[in-house]
Amino acid sequence: MTEVSFRNDRGGVIVLNMVKTIQDNAVMLSDIDGAIGDGDHGINMKKGFTIAAERLNGKPAGLYDSLWLLGTVLLTEIGGSMGPLYGTMFREMAKPIKESESIDADTFGTMIQSALDAITRLGGAIVGDKTLVDTLTPAVTAYREAIGAGKNFSEALGYMSDAAQQGKESTRNLVAKIGRSARLGDRSRGVLDAGATSCWLILASMADSVRMLLAS
Repeated sequence: MTEVSFRNDRGGVIVLNMVKTIQDNAVMLSDIDGAIGDGDHGINMKKGFTIAAERLNGKPAGLYDSLWLLGTVLLTEIGGSMGPLYGTMFREMAKPIKESESIDADTFGTMIQSALDAITRLGGAIVGDKTLVDTLTPAVTAYREAIGAGKNFSEALGYMSDAAQQGKESTRNLVAKIGRSARLGDRSRGVLDAGATSCWLILASMADSVRMLLAS
């Protein structure tokens, strides 16, 4: 039977699985970034996530502590534009669960909404600008709409993951309006955005990990 929540202190595995996902896809992310950017997105992401995993190794960290540590590493130790963005995203995601013993569907919705709100405030991007917001916004919307329609936690995570993938794919035909790739104009059309792709990987990994916890 699927549970309706999972314990915060068991949630560190969500971040560790996310780390592996980024490590396994680092080359792909850099290849995508190299088409219209500096080609270092996968390198920087792998570096930051790996540092965080090494600091968590052997420690019984919960989800709050793991997300906060990952966000802090990305925010303070990783260069480029994505370090501050993802660092902020994970720290804001952590804040609502600092005092929570367990995380249910509504709490998780607050986590991802807080992350989206912070990202849009920080970077100023909107859907259509060819950024990670093109992945994160529809994912958050799909999740919250699924919960509002009476879907359970696990089902809503599936909707979130599917919407994230569709959002990522939508960036292929967009013209970049923010960041280094914006200088390419129409030449930025035809390839995926690296940030949107890494955001999809992160959200899909989170969805899989949470569903695993809910089923255990």
